[in-house]
Amino acid sequence: MQRPQKAWPYSLYFHTTLLVAITGIVLSINLANTHYRNYTDITFSSFCAISKTINCDTVAQSPWSVIFDLPIALWGLFGYVFFLIFLLLLRKQNQRTLPIWTFLVLLGGIYSLIALFLGYISAFKIHSYCILCLGSYATNLSLFYMSFVIINRFNSNNFLTDIRLATFYLANNKRFYIAIVLFLLLFSVTKSFLPQYWKFESSLKTITVSNGVTDLGQPWIGSTQPRLTIEVFSDYQCFQCAKTHSMLRRLIEEHPDTFRLVQLHYPMDHEFNPTVVADPFHIGSGKMALLAIYATTQNKFWEMNDALFQLARSKEPFNTRYLAEQTGIPLGELNAALTHPEIRKKLLYDIRKGMKLRITGTPTFAIENKIYQGFVPDDILQAVMK
Repeated sequence: MQRPQKAWPYSLYFHTTLLVAITGIVLSINLANTHYRNYTDITFSSFCAISKTINCDTVAQSPWSVIFDLPIALWGLFGYVFFLIFLLLLRKQNQRTLPIWTFLVLLGGIYSLIALFLGYISAFKIHSYCILCLGSYATNLSLFYMSFVIINRFNSNNFLTDIRLATFYLANNKRFYIAIVLFLLLFSVTKSFLPQYWKFESSLKTITVSNGVTDLGQPWIGSTQPRLTIEVFSDYQCFQCAKTHSMLRRLIEEHPDTFRLVQLHYPMDHEFNPTVVADPFHIGSGKMALLAIYATTQNKFWEMNDALFQLARSKEPFNTRYLAEQTGIPLGELNAALTHPEIRKKLLYDIRKGMKLRITGTPTFAIENKIYQGFVPDDILQAVMK
């Protein structure tokens, strides 16, 4: 006759759940760091930027990485800390505190639903997965599972009774009140004072910077007699293009007599650039480039440029009506520009120039007959500013 297996002690269940919650906090801190550096460090690339499908940077750069003006990574961090506040009341097996596990089952269930929703967003909206995010999804499901197992293993009350007993216990626990007040205070301070670093700001509406068009019809901004001219091959659906453009615009605003930025279009759209991009990618960026080229002929390039980058960073679909409102160019003219042969010819000129330079990705910078992909080396900028 087999002996019945010995059940795990309560302390083992508790410490396993505690470890899972702490793992969630660690993952959230790393995700928050990845998100921050993606938007502020021009040279940053995370360890899991492996491919188009597995890429933490792509997920961090998505507009879905921020909800209600707070990065999802920080929502996750506060969620795990909130779970931990309840969990620390349950260090010892106690009939008075065991019903609190019912609240943690509910929290774990909510976190699991959030994980499923974010997994859906990754699969069907972003079309890319983040390894750290997948780890946090597994953490959420594990918290629900462990809480459910513990409440069933060590507590014999029904659900409604547990809710009543847990509510009564927490309502009379001063330390719990203090912890919740401190938690809410920290959340409020973070929400109110965290700089919105994920919002790129570059607009000619608030500054006066020289700008014009080269002899070849390419728009430029900066010095009329520059010490350094930077040609940038860009794609409006490229996150890195938006980031580097914003940083270079700020640089030009600070040194208006030193630098000149010349804009060329190199959409990584298979419909317009099939030699470099064989498969569907950045669909619509070619049409965005056409609108930017037309706006150049109307002396509205930089307004259109900013509006296109902003549109690409939003969750909104391609919308010429919005662009017409932002730039003042009639809607009919914008729609006509999408099929105008001369506009397409100008775009083809930029693409062919990029192909001659063997450019395979954006942003790419041409400086004094040298090509730099991804970013402009800081030593080049510093040498000119001395």
